[in-house]
Amino acid sequence: MTTEIISAGNTSCRPQVKICGLTRPDEALACARMGADAIGLVFYPRSPRHLTPRQAGNICRCLPPDVKPVAVCVDMPSEEILALAAECGFGTVQLHGRETPEKVARLARAGLRVIKALFANRPPEMTLAPRYEAAAAFLVECGQGKLPGGNARAWDWTLPPGLFARQPVILAGGLAPDTVRRALRAGRPDAVDVSSGVERSPGRKDLQKVRAFLSAVKGETATGCIDPNRSLSRIF
Repeated sequence: MTTEIISAGNTSCRPQVKICGLTRPDEALACARMGADAIGLVFYPRSPRHLTPRQAGNICRCLPPDVKPVAVCVDMPSEEILALAAECGFGTVQLHGRETPEKVARLARAGLRVIKALFANRPPEMTLAPRYEAAAAFLVECGQGKLPGGNARAWDWTLPPGLFARQPVILAGGLAPDTVRRALRAGRPDAVDVSSGVERSPGRKDLQKVRAFLSAVKGETATGCIDPNRSLSRIF
């Protein structure tokens, strides 16, 4: 299969894109070649996208240097996260549970880049962002459903003005090729995160949907709805 390259790396004004929940190296590499900035690796046994360290390591090793693997962990002990990072080869972790500011700071001091998930409808709420001074970025979603992730739940994607002035923000939850433009206009985030919105089954990506999603992000930037003079922070 020939894979069209939508974009390479991040530009100063294009929101970055993380494709999450990959389970196969070939699909992760295809997403990277199409223009994804990061690939999400889920370490949560209740998720259908859960990976073993060996599976995650295989994905990490196949990615080009400019596309970063991001481990997604839920209330996992710090020592286990650091051991996974050493074994698998990732340098960024997304904490998607009720992790404290102190835990974020501990992992940051240990050398990891930490993205902290905050939620619109459950703890930890978006308003707690100022407490997480050591976070490199925040991921924000609605926080509804059985699993800690977005559960394909769309919301209004609006972010409180000024709340994320110090750290960049990633918007997630209910995103798909046909909704991401509305989300970008509503939240004006530094990045977007998608999982089930580009799947054909849990853990298996539909590469046509991935291509359409990346094209929608690129197209929204081109329309001027995302300010072309805005300098977005590099997250991944």
